[in-house]
Amino acid sequence: MTTLPFYAPVSDDFDAVNQLILEQLHSRVPLVEKIGHYIISAGGKRLRPLVVLLGARACGLSDPRQHSLAAIIEFLHTATLLHDDVVDTSDLRRGRSTANALWGNAPSVLVGDFLYSRAFEMMVALGDMQIMRILANATNVIAEGEVLQLSKVRDANTDEATYMEVIRSKTAMLFEAACHTAGVLAEANAQQTEALRQYGNALGIAFQLMDDLLDYSGDAAEMGKNVGDDLAEGKPTLPLIYTMRHGSAEQAALVRQAIQKGGTDDIAPIREAVAASGALDYTAGLAREQADEAVQLLQVLPASEYRDSLEQLARFAVDRKF
Repeated sequence: MTTLPFYAPVSDDFDAVNQLILEQLHSRVPLVEKIGHYIISAGGKRLRPLVVLLGARACGLSDPRQHSLAAIIEFLHTATLLHDDVVDTSDLRRGRSTANALWGNAPSVLVGDFLYSRAFEMMVALGDMQIMRILANATNVIAEGEVLQLSKVRDANTDEATYMEVIRSKTAMLFEAACHTAGVLAEANAQQTEALRQYGNALGIAFQLMDDLLDYSGDAAEMGKNVGDDLAEGKPTLPLIYTMRHGSAEQAALVRQAIQKGGTDDIAPIREAVAASGALDYTAGLAREQADEAVQLLQVLPASEYRDSLEQLARFAVDRKF
């Protein structure tokens, strides 16, 4: 994953972050380390620590504290993944078995709790109350987003506004907090810090919109997860919501029934309905708008290879196939 060009300017920083993550996974309980190492070693795109490093460097910071902040953000993200997979009863993530599939739900939840608490220990060590405040608020908002999403499972009456609230809270919030705290740590001016915060929000929304689109148009091997996972869990994401509102009566009825019962028995006709209704084009269009906004927001930062990489990342969010 790190062969993508926007990682290159901070490749050395990334090595330092990975080393710090391994050090901070230490525990006197072997199972904690075992599960922690398993989920961290799965890798993934590591976009959240990436935006910390690029954002801090773009604002002129060259300081080991950015490595700590990036590791904190990755621990918070990994904790949410462990909990999400239990809530969603997922058995595949990033092409590998989930921790809950291998060790069970209880250890996964508890190791998620360990990663949260270790992240807050590291925040205390940073000694910046504003960063602590931003990240404490972010973890609250993320949890609220998860609960809101859970409350809408198999609810075919979920509207677009509620869906957007879910993805802003559940996904965009940590991107926003990562970028915001990078600006704070770098002591950027108020305009630059606010632009970074808004960039993170726009990037996160674009990223989740594309994730939800790829659930109906992507390839399971490329994505590292099953196509139709959201439908299997009865999640009314935007492609489905749009199809119910703007598709034919038959398409709407098919999608409504699938959401209400869950499962992927009808995944092939539903993928056809979602495509034919224009839902994929609509979702992709919204994602592109967010990516364009993200790029525009960066213009208050000084020109640098780091700003260039943040722009490339925004474009990648909507052009990717995985």
